[in-house]
Amino acid sequence: MADPKVALVTGGSRGIGAAISTRLAQDGFAVIVNYAGNTAAAESVVNDIESTGGKALALQADIADSEAVRQMFERIEADFGHIDVLVNNAGIMKLAPLAQTDDSWIDKQIDTNLKGSINTMREAANRLRDSGRIINLSTSVVGLKLETYGIYAATKAAVETLTAILAKELRGRSITVNAVAPGPTATSLFLDGKSDELIERMSKMPPLERLATPDDIAHVVAFLASPEGGWVNGQTLRANGGIV
Repeated sequence: MADPKVALVTGGSRGIGAAISTRLAQDGFAVIVNYAGNTAAAESVVNDIESTGGKALALQADIADSEAVRQMFERIEADFGHIDVLVNNAGIMKLAPLAQTDDSWIDKQIDTNLKGSINTMREAANRLRDSGRIINLSTSVVGLKLETYGIYAATKAAVETLTAILAKELRGRSITVNAVAPGPTATSLFLDGKSDELIERMSKMPPLERLATPDDIAHVVAFLASPEGGWVNGQTLRANGGIV
């Protein structure tokens, strides 16, 4: 029996990341659940996967730290022998009008959302097996251009550009590089700090008139990670119910 394909999901312990980790495990991947600090949440996802017969491992690493990312990839290769899929899900969102954004908020979002994605994409470009997949998480705010989302959206717009360029740079290896750009999704990242009125208003913005669930986004990622998604390359898929 061939070794299972191996997928690394950054920020894989909560919200959309947890849903992606669980779905890829259901699809037969051995899943590395990367997390920044919440060991209990990561282990809970691993336990859920293993309880249904899947294979998973929780690995802590701050993706903004290039050396920590390198060591994480080396650990995966040592334990599993190879890596097939990278899902760049880890991210942070701090909202404020640009004029009121302080240096720490700017630095944290650039370090995690942009530099962190660069760190993992760089390692993946050098380590993924041929016919692998790189799937980055962006945001539909890049299209919506909502007030207060400026720095967050800027980091994700850069990730979308990197996605298209890396797809071209990996020519000849049958590795696809795509981004998924969710709209408003019912996770703590979106819900925390928002009034019930604002959440209700935003949930009605898409023509489908609801927030996404984490599973909605995980289904799109799973398609891109599958053989059926192999002809999609260098694209950003806006999984947002038609909001933009």
